[in-house]
Amino acid sequence: MQIKFLLPVALLSFVSIGAFGWKLHHDKQQVYELTLATGTKTGNYYPFGQAIAEVVVQQNPRIRIKVIETQGAEENMRRLQANEAQLAIVQNDTDAVPSARVIASLFKEVFHLIVSEQSGIQTVSDLKGKHIALMAKGSGSYSSFWFVSDHYGLKGNDFISTPSSWTEATKLFSNGEVDAIFRVLPPGSSLVSDLLENTRGKLVPIEQGAAMKIKLPYLEADEIPKGTYKANPAVPDADLPSVGVQATLLVREDVDPDMVQEITRILFEYRRNLVAANSLGAMISQPGGSGGLALPLHEGARAYYDREKPDFLDDKFGSFGFVFVDRNAFIILAVAVTIALFTETKK
Repeated sequence: MQIKFLLPVALLSFVSIGAFGWKLHHDKQQVYELTLATGTKTGNYYPFGQAIAEVVVQQNPRIRIKVIETQGAEENMRRLQANEAQLAIVQNDTDAVPSARVIASLFKEVFHLIVSEQSGIQTVSDLKGKHIALMAKGSGSYSSFWFVSDHYGLKGNDFISTPSSWTEATKLFSNGEVDAIFRVLPPGSSLVSDLLENTRGKLVPIEQGAAMKIKLPYLEADEIPKGTYKANPAVPDADLPSVGVQATLLVREDVDPDMVQEITRILFEYRRNLVAANSLGAMISQPGGSGGLALPLHEGARAYYDREKPDFLDDKFGSFGFVFVDRNAFIILAVAVTIALFTETKK
């Protein structure tokens, strides 16, 4: 009678062990593919996205990130919400969508207003009656300009605006067809350096950053330091007031926490590799501070950031611990049942 009872239990135990083993093997072999929405190829987000994809797959071949070109932050948010992308790089002042969660702050960007010397533009208010080249609609830079112009009391019919790529904008600027270019770029951007070196352009201050922060808390009063674009003679020739934002890496809320934790780990623990692929990687940091995006961290990213907390194992490894104990419990049960069967048959 005991053998009749123990035999099904033993079979069930071994089947369960096999199922756990197959799942463990499958998980180790599975390749995960994610899409990262960035920006235009001539901007900073696209090449930085390529650097992320390159470093992640080097350190974990099971995570493959496809980098796609977009018009920028607003489009990236829409793609994230529609699950057309699982990862996205955006300015932290971009209107968020419900599915978005934060992985990391990537690098600082500041507002740049570059004007021709003959335009007579000395302040943002002087844009009235001028022609300005903006980034394409759907980009964070495009939205940032309209926020700044609204703050200074400028309306859409006060000037002519032309959405354009960086290549198109610089051509228009060089030919004297536009008076100014507005972009949100990292300080020291080679794009700006080249433009200032090859044209009669200059940087104009964007003041009142602290006042703008009252309206949009994710902004920061910032500056472009003296000599950022040239040391002698210094360009700018004094610390230039501006407004700063953070380029931020987002992920969909429903992406597997283990995968997000692994991506976060790679970005921080292989920072040197990231910097070698793109120098902006030196500025990657844990989200936080008053300039942070009003979104919660993804639980996978939080697991990485909280890894050294005393209660980390209890809080973060609960599910893993259950699986581990559960699998081993079956193994112990199977062994016990086998011994019992063997003992019973010897009687």
